[in-house]
Amino acid sequence: MPKTLVVAPSWIGDTLLAQPLFACLHRKQPGVEIDALAPAWTAPVLRRMPEIAEVIEAPFGHGELKLSARWRLGRALRSRGYGEAIVLPNTFKSALIPFFAGIPRRTGFVGELRYGLLNVLHTLDAKRLPLMAERYAQLAEKPGEPVVRPLPGVRLRVDEANRLATLERLGLSRGKPVAAFCPGAEYGPAKRWPARHFAALANKLAAKGCAVWLFGSEKDKAVGEEVVRHSGGAAINLCGKTDLAGAIDLLSLAEIVVSNDSGLMHVAAAVGRPVVALYGSSSPEHTPPLSRTVRVVRTGIECSPCYARECPLGHFKCMNEMAPERVLREIQGIETAGI
Repeated sequence: MPKTLVVAPSWIGDTLLAQPLFACLHRKQPGVEIDALAPAWTAPVLRRMPEIAEVIEAPFGHGELKLSARWRLGRALRSRGYGEAIVLPNTFKSALIPFFAGIPRRTGFVGELRYGLLNVLHTLDAKRLPLMAERYAQLAEKPGEPVVRPLPGVRLRVDEANRLATLERLGLSRGKPVAAFCPGAEYGPAKRWPARHFAALANKLAAKGCAVWLFGSEKDKAVGEEVVRHSGGAAINLCGKTDLAGAIDLLSLAEIVVSNDSGLMHVAAAVGRPVVALYGSSSPEHTPPLSRTVRVVRTGIECSPCYARECPLGHFKCMNEMAPERVLREIQGIETAGI
């Protein structure tokens, strides 16, 4: 049985955008066993993908080189018999472990001058492959060969037992239709719709009989509390109260998900939920949710997208001028039960 090691991205959203690649690998090599080398914070997403056999957690933080640790991990992987490694990040350090592991075929984009570390090199044509998901899927083909379109979809398994246990632990009821909000964005504040806008939308949906649940990490807890405060308690702040696996399972219950451009936006699409995606400093032309039931909202002002972590002009118009009423119209444009 052929075995492939994928060095996965370090962001949740990018990890979801890599799933079409995994499906392409299975299509091209029926029976291939795909393991993923990934940081601990993205591992729960990979473990819910049917294409992945095993997740190997990489003990490195964002930006850490730790050369000796990478060498030891690579040597430890030598006995696993991988025939190919596919390296998704474009950094020099991400290509080290497959090289140290002695994997014979090491595939990726040229990136940070990785000649020698990789021996099957692709050159990125950004105009031909505007989507991140397409760029990852390109690595399933021989260099220079076109990506097969349409791309396979994304889907994550839902753990019903964990979902019920999480509902019980948090004291959540399923008596009302659920609107899920994801008010955070790990990349930076320029991606975040203002808390007061989320709060105004929460009030409008609560008036229609919805329960509004806020999802995010511990880092998003403060913005979640701000939404609760501005909404007068119309929303329930779950930020920091679930792990990523729990968030996956609870998001699968939502009738609608309203999210900044974030990892949880892609998670919601992967569990088949209708998504209203809010874009400010980033672009849906590069990293859209891979879903047929998505509405993208953006103001389209002249300085957007800037791809900055914080608004370089200080006015944040791309998100401030995105009115809650407009987002509500997009929700109403999706056929959702009870909303």
